Amino acid sequence: MIDKNEPLIPEEVIMSKILIIRGVKVMIDSDLAVLYGVTTKRLNEQVKRNSKRFPEDFMFQLTEKEKQEVVANCDHLERLKFSPNLPYAFTEHGAVMLASVLNSDRAIIVNIQIVRIFNRMRQLLETHTEILRKLEQLQKKDVEQDRQILLIFEYLRQLEQSRQQQDQQVQRKRIGFRLDD
Repeated sequence: MIDKNEPLIPEEVIMSKILIIRGVKVMIDSDLAVLYGVTTKRLNEQVKRNSKRFPEDFMFQLTEKEKQEVVANCDHLERLKFSPNLPYAFTEHGAVMLASVLNSDRAIIVNIQIVRIFNRMRQLLETHTEILRKLEQLQKKDVEQDRQILLIFEYLRQLEQSRQQQDQQVQRKRIGFRLDD
């Protein structure tokens, strides 16, 4: 029996297999098969036998163009280049569902790891989003402060001009009749 708390696969390996396709974080069937310790053929057979468990938001098949992009961008998927089949991409929920249809100790433990990694990635994204929001707020404050500083400089400039005009008035030679006492 395998210890459920002991990771079988380093987190970095699992994280490196999470891709973004169609704007969704997914894992390719062949990568999941390796992680779960089965062949891609067996994995896909189980998916077909349990097709009701895999709606489109859990799993989708890549197009030829998407397959070419994945092969071009991911060195570890180069073996797909010559495969006549289009690979399947599984979302986080699809990967979780796979563990239930494969039903092996290894699948369960790897699945727990995958779920934890997806959750950690989601938390990091939320933290990142919060940091970006705070930076945006600071930037807005900076813009407002810059406007206020520019306004202060404008007032100072106007004040200086007014003072210079008053000095010029005082220094100007007066013209006209004066009564001397």
